[in-house]
Amino acid sequence: MDGAVDADTAFLADHLEAALRAEHRPVLRAGFSGFWRPRSVRLEHGRDDPDAFYEAWWDVSGLWREVLDPLGRDADRTWVPSLHDPVTDRASRAPREAVPPSAVLLLTGPFLLRPELRWGFDAVVHLSTSPAAIRRRVAPEDVERVLGGWGRYLDEDEPLVAATAVLRCEDPRHPAELLD
Repeated sequence: MDGAVDADTAFLADHLEAALRAEHRPVLRAGFSGFWRPRSVRLEHGRDDPDAFYEAWWDVSGLWREVLDPLGRDADRTWVPSLHDPVTDRASRAPREAVPPSAVLLLTGPFLLRPELRWGFDAVVHLSTSPAAIRRRVAPEDVERVLGGWGRYLDEDEPLVAATAVLRCEDPRHPAELLD
């Protein structure tokens, strides 16, 4: 679930998780914020730098190593749902967990369709949200960083084209599928 507003991606993933569990599918949940780099690395160019937000906040190699590669295997699959606790800015020390057969991973966060990640997923739902809606739902001190990084992502990585499905998400309680 790819989107600029973490609360939106989590809200919609909660509903998708409930539907999958109703079908007796095991669900694994992770958020991209569990793969943030330490604050000293993330904020090296300041808290508000949108380019650093896009380029340096995320431990993409850790996500591949601990989540995407293990879940792509056919046998002996174990994974780690997070490496970093964004609240304490320390290692999460999340235990390695067995992956049940036919499990579905619901990963939430921004920038999931960047080139180094997009081929690691079977499907990605992209949440298309206007700058005005992002401003309403992101903390005021984060708005310029999020809008700047998100704008760069939209321009460079074209998630509207790469996504499996695109939902218009002005209000996550009332998403609308965008069709070609």
